[in-house]
Amino acid sequence: MREPSSSEEESENETNDDENSDILSIHNNVDQKSLSASGENLSVVSHGRGPPRPASPSPSLISDREKAIEDTEKLEREEEERKKRLQLYVFVMRCIAYPFNAKQPTDMARRQTKVTKQQLQTIKERFVAFLNGETSIVADEAFTNAVQSYYEVFLKSDRVATMVKSGGCSANDFREVFKNNIEKRVRSLPEIDGLSKETVLSSWMTKFDAIFRGEEDPRKQPQRMSTAASELILSKEQLYEMFQNILGVKKYEHQILYNACQLDNADEQAAQVRRELDRRLQLTEQMSRMRKHPKFVVKEMESMYMDELKSAINLLMANLESLPVSKGSTDSTISRLQKLKRYNRAQHSSLSKMDINDETDSGLSKLDVVLSFTLEVHVVEVKGLKSLANNKIVYCTMEVEGGEKLQTDQAEASKPSWDTQGDFTTTHPLPVVKVKLYTESSGMLSLEDKELGKVVIPVTASSSRQPEWYRMHTTKNCQDDLKIKIAVRMDKPQNMKHCGYLYGLGKKVWKKYKKRYFVLVQVSQYTFAMCSYREKKPDPTEMMQLDGFTVDYCEQVPDAEGFGGKYFFNCVKEGDNVTFATDDENERTLWVQAIYRATGQTHKPVPPVVQTNKISNTQISRMQGDADRARKHGLDEFVQANPVMFDHHDLFNMLQTLTLDYRLNDAYTCLGWFSPGQVFVLDEYCARYGVRGCHRHLCYLNDLLERAEAGIMIDPTLIHYSFAFCASHVHGNRPDGIGTVLLKEKLQFDEIKERLRILLENQITHFRYCFPFGRPEGALKATLSLLERVLMKDIVTPVPPEEVRNVIKKCLENAALVNYTRISEYAKIEDSYNEEVSPKKRLDDVIHLAELCIEVLQQNEEHHAEAFVTAFAWFSDLLVEHAEIFWSLFAVDMDSTLEMQPPDTWDSFPLFQLLNDYLRNDENLSSGKFHQHLRMVFAPQVVRYVDLMESSIAQSIHKGFERERWEPQGNGCATSEDMLWKLDALQSFIRELHWPDEMFADHLDHRLKLMAADMIEAAAKRTLKSFEAWLRKGGKGTDYLLYPEMAVMMNVIIDCKNRALHLCALDSGENMTLIENSHQYHTKIEDFLDRIQVQMVKCLIEKLLSVLESVLSKLARYDEGTFFSSILSLTKPVNELGKAYVDFMRGNLDILRQKIADELFTLSIFEQWYTGQMKMICDWLSDRLDLSLHPYQLTCVMTINRKCFSDFELQGVPENALNAKTYQTICSRLQVEEATQSVTQSENSSKTSRFLGGGGSSMGGASSGTGSQASGDESD
Repeated sequence: MREPSSSEEESENETNDDENSDILSIHNNVDQKSLSASGENLSVVSHGRGPPRPASPSPSLISDREKAIEDTEKLEREEEERKKRLQLYVFVMRCIAYPFNAKQPTDMARRQTKVTKQQLQTIKERFVAFLNGETSIVADEAFTNAVQSYYEVFLKSDRVATMVKSGGCSANDFREVFKNNIEKRVRSLPEIDGLSKETVLSSWMTKFDAIFRGEEDPRKQPQRMSTAASELILSKEQLYEMFQNILGVKKYEHQILYNACQLDNADEQAAQVRRELDRRLQLTEQMSRMRKHPKFVVKEMESMYMDELKSAINLLMANLESLPVSKGSTDSTISRLQKLKRYNRAQHSSLSKMDINDETDSGLSKLDVVLSFTLEVHVVEVKGLKSLANNKIVYCTMEVEGGEKLQTDQAEASKPSWDTQGDFTTTHPLPVVKVKLYTESSGMLSLEDKELGKVVIPVTASSSRQPEWYRMHTTKNCQDDLKIKIAVRMDKPQNMKHCGYLYGLGKKVWKKYKKRYFVLVQVSQYTFAMCSYREKKPDPTEMMQLDGFTVDYCEQVPDAEGFGGKYFFNCVKEGDNVTFATDDENERTLWVQAIYRATGQTHKPVPPVVQTNKISNTQISRMQGDADRARKHGLDEFVQANPVMFDHHDLFNMLQTLTLDYRLNDAYTCLGWFSPGQVFVLDEYCARYGVRGCHRHLCYLNDLLERAEAGIMIDPTLIHYSFAFCASHVHGNRPDGIGTVLLKEKLQFDEIKERLRILLENQITHFRYCFPFGRPEGALKATLSLLERVLMKDIVTPVPPEEVRNVIKKCLENAALVNYTRISEYAKIEDSYNEEVSPKKRLDDVIHLAELCIEVLQQNEEHHAEAFVTAFAWFSDLLVEHAEIFWSLFAVDMDSTLEMQPPDTWDSFPLFQLLNDYLRNDENLSSGKFHQHLRMVFAPQVVRYVDLMESSIAQSIHKGFERERWEPQGNGCATSEDMLWKLDALQSFIRELHWPDEMFADHLDHRLKLMAADMIEAAAKRTLKSFEAWLRKGGKGTDYLLYPEMAVMMNVIIDCKNRALHLCALDSGENMTLIENSHQYHTKIEDFLDRIQVQMVKCLIEKLLSVLESVLSKLARYDEGTFFSSILSLTKPVNELGKAYVDFMRGNLDILRQKIADELFTLSIFEQWYTGQMKMICDWLSDRLDLSLHPYQLTCVMTINRKCFSDFELQGVPENALNAKTYQTICSRLQVEEATQSVTQSENSSKTSRFLGGGGSSMGGASSGTGSQASGDESD
């Protein structure tokens, strides 16, 4: 078998990695020192011993010797540590085996399973697979965007990796962060009929769970839940196993210690507790007599300290005494085979009892020692039944003295077996069981069945439980030799600790030496009694209370020689002595051990002679074997150690530290909270071994602080509980009254308080990294509350709010520096200061840094601001100051970057827009220090930009119109489109800056509107000038057609007029009034454009009417009485001039309709043109009222008039303008002229026919031909 030390050393190596690493580092240092010493000058070895000398082997020998010494010391330390842990484990085992002070709490918060580094990597891979479309999960774009944001912001964050490393991150944290994110997203989505947002949230969370879980089988989830639930209540075996792992105890060591300590024996454990308490009480009395006290804060606490110790011991005694001692149970724990039938002739016998009022000197009455037994009588079969016929029916009855009678089932005489059981309860320690065999009577008149035989069996609690054959006493009805097989089991009640026959002799009781049946009865946890009983009697004949007695082995009593008994022991008390004897040495040993447990005495009885023969008693053999095995493995010293002689405060500190390390390394996000089983064991240990509550919590605080300082996530609420307990204790304000305060506790508390203050300030400074994304939930708020508690001078006086404010203000100032430093390091902004980096690259880096800064502050607002504000109502001001300091640090980098930008570049405006949009939407930072600084930095650039843009637009107008070819582009020409686009872009850019200073913003707005008005006015003037120039290019003939360029010019004015409202009008009426007062022409740009349009239309109409004027002047040559009239008539004109003008009119109408963009403007031109034509024709006719129109004149004018009306009607000129008075006058005159022409032609035709005859007819034909031609022209 392997030596225990080797396995124990392995255990220590497994559980003490940290210590081993420290020792290894020490060894490495020693090795390095020895190597340097063995080099060239031996500076280490020869220091102080004269000049250096050449190297020699002596330094290496010295180093080897030192290393051997260190190895030996290391082994000794490990061995001491192993022994200490084994001893501690023995105490823990006893606490688990027999707890009487604490219970496993059931109201502790359930802890979630933690996420490990490997699981985090797996989760990332699952989300990447979803985003790449490699999963079968169907999702819409909104959900995919939410997952993408969650992956980029949360999962890839180094803060999440740190939180996972700290052990404070669970799957629930991942889920809650995603849920908080999507709630904001879903709330911003538009409402969808028939689909509630709660349904969307539920669907998204289901998909998230599917992604998070991956391909795992959902059926495994309940198993994990049951594993978590198993933490709530642990069995003793689970607790043993847990603390074996905590203390590094081997399984075989546990088994040996378990058996040697008799942990399965509740009586032994109760006796162990009583002995421990008795020793503690004696030690307390000794301390009181010798006045050995620890140092207190106040000298007067010494007496109070003794009272505390005694009170604690009395409380433990009361707790132990309060444990119930069961009187036995009426229900059997052994399975029933078959319930028995009631015997129809059961008889009830009266029981004779002793007087219950007869009490002993101890004060115990006989009612206090009442025992309740459960008997199980199992009738198996009968053998030897020969006189009965095989088909005869037989059965058995059974009864316990003084109890009811039960009957078995019926069986045939050929096979008399039943295999049935009857259950009885009795209070007789020495009951008698009667079993009778019956057969059914065959006679018609028989009333009773025949009894064949019976057996009477005396039973004790120590009787054999196996079936045995008994000879039956037969009756005259049966001559057979009958045997019956019966098993009788009598269960021992819990308050019966031992029983059996003893010889006894005492002074006050059992004054006659004889054999009696004794029972050791436990009345309560501290009260036991030795009682003697007689057969068939429920009450003891005599009894003796064991309080104050001491049991031990003794020699044979002279008076007992010859009266029985070989092995003696006695119970001694001042003034009393009772001697007992047994016939078996093992029986004596069992009796001594039982009484030893009952008396609670300090002295452990030792048998006078070591047995050499083989031990026959199983219990004694097992106990002796356990003790031998413990002694063989060197573990007996831990079992036999006196707990009172150990410093349990030191042991508990070790136990609590190891338990905390074990807890932090398990699979749950405990945050420092112990599991219910661990709390139970620690509570029981403190109560049982007198560990002071303040010491316990101080050690706990020290352990928690060490872990928190090492980066492990610890719940501040847990620290708050322990700190509040220690503070109330040290300051004398405990809820249960004033207690003693050790000087050591006070000093340790002050040290821990200072460490805790530094830790909390550091956590608040690094709140973004200590509590990433607001996890654990409520931790930041609890930290702030704890800091306020730590800053209190005592437990009663609250800390001034200003002091708390100053501390937190300082923390947040440092937090701003920490956050910005880490963000700038992440953005690698320091690399931008390299001379090789271009200004453009550096500006891009600063813009990226600004985006990160905004994201940081938004996350702070989302995840941390609520905790700050709910903790302290005034905290919002400090958060604003924190943000301002944060931005002031950014301003340094921003300013240096802007300074290195080349002049007149506008790449920095996106930076302003990014920052200004964030700041102006934050009510706390809007118009703040950084916002004002941002405005001051960018205001000159904005002014400079506007100046340059104004100059650029003016130059483009001047040069553009000089080179303008007036080709249509957009709604105007190339130059106008470029100008209007630049004006609109400039205004949009300035407007999108959302300048924070209202006055400067109004100034910019006024200036841009004024600029737009001036630019449009200049463009309109240049356009009008060009329009007039193009009008002069054409002639006045009917072949004249408007140039398309002229239509483009008119479109330019129309477009300027349409855009002027947007570009030149101010937003508010007040501002408009101010501008009207200072710049009248600015607000009247539309009037100016209207005048330009009127001027253009006027010029255009004049040009078009000049053609009609030319036509009418040509017709005027046909006036009656003129020289040219008769000459021109000879040419026989038809209607050429009228047709030419109609073609001219139609051509220009089509050009105007197609080329001009504004329908109303075009219609206005048509209306004015039509009105001008009608007026000119009317005036021309009016000038010839006294003259008749020449037929050619009439034909042309009628053609022009009618076609003009019809064509302009088709172009949409309204009826009232078409059918005006001028038109009606023209029509009336033309009708008259036409009628006159008809009469004149008919008269001329008749005269000609009279004088000329045929020639006249030819002339008439010509005239009629002319008339028909005119009518034909009219109809054309």
